[in-house]
Amino acid sequence: MNNLSTRENHGSPPKLALVLGGGGLKGFAHIGVLRALAERGIEPTVFAGTSIGSLICAAHLGGSTVDQMANRARDLRRRDLFRLDRMGMLLERTQAPSIYLSEPLREVCASVVPDKRFDEMESTLLVNTVDLQRGAQVVWGLPGLRHANLVDAVYASCALPGFFPPGVLDGRMCVDGGVVDNLPVAVAAYGMDAVIAVDTGSSSLVTENDIAAQGFPGIYMRAATTMMHALQLGPLERWWGPPMILIRPKVSHIGWFSFSHTDELIDAGYRAAIDALLHFDRCLEAESGIFPRRPVRITVDRDKCIGCTLCVSLAPWVMAMDE
Repeated sequence: MNNLSTRENHGSPPKLALVLGGGGLKGFAHIGVLRALAERGIEPTVFAGTSIGSLICAAHLGGSTVDQMANRARDLRRRDLFRLDRMGMLLERTQAPSIYLSEPLREVCASVVPDKRFDEMESTLLVNTVDLQRGAQVVWGLPGLRHANLVDAVYASCALPGFFPPGVLDGRMCVDGGVVDNLPVAVAAYGMDAVIAVDTGSSSLVTENDIAAQGFPGIYMRAATTMMHALQLGPLERWWGPPMILIRPKVSHIGWFSFSHTDELIDAGYRAAIDALLHFDRCLEAESGIFPRRPVRITVDRDKCIGCTLCVSLAPWVMAMDE
């Protein structure tokens, strides 16, 4: 089905914001989402991203096709991103800004992101970062922040603190926006008829028993995932903006820096988007809310109950259960 909605048949197409969240290489799932959107004939008005989400958005707006992005993702190797800053750690020790050099990541960004300023782009692109000096979120591409270079902004948005050196834009030392907002739906939703958001990095947590054996990267990323998951729950539970299609590819079992699951990630994004977009027309007819709307069933194991009352807060009718 290629028609956008009944709304389009009576006037201009709906104004849509596409928000792609961070998640390390799990973000390759975004490529599959773009394929699904193209098949439906859906072209967003505003593109917003955090970390790899900003990279995919910028590459798309720069003219890269889905097939080109998929091939580039398949060709990517660990050495293309991660090169230890041995000299920095030797000379500066704990004063070194990161454990990896900035150049490989910057080269990857420059290879797919157009060398332009935000105000030179035909479409609106928003790149989410955090200003370390001010301790504040900075979204490049918003009014007053459109003079920056896209490559510099995308690098900063991908610069995971401790892993890569911060990016410097307009005198601001900026890092991965996922530190405060991994899925910047609120900033992208202004003036939109609907939002399509893709969450690959903070949607779910699975139990992992071998964290200690994974060393610093595994421990750090587990902590980061837990933090982002907690930060994301509140805004989505209290969503006040235009109706939202929330796409959550099933990628929680794949590591943030796994280079061996590229096709699986792209396919997971495509399948999740196809399923979610079945609710697209219904979403556009709503005033607000998050789609798809899924029924939630709460069960209580009485033998394991510790009296935390969480079940009651989520489902007050639980209080009426027989003893």
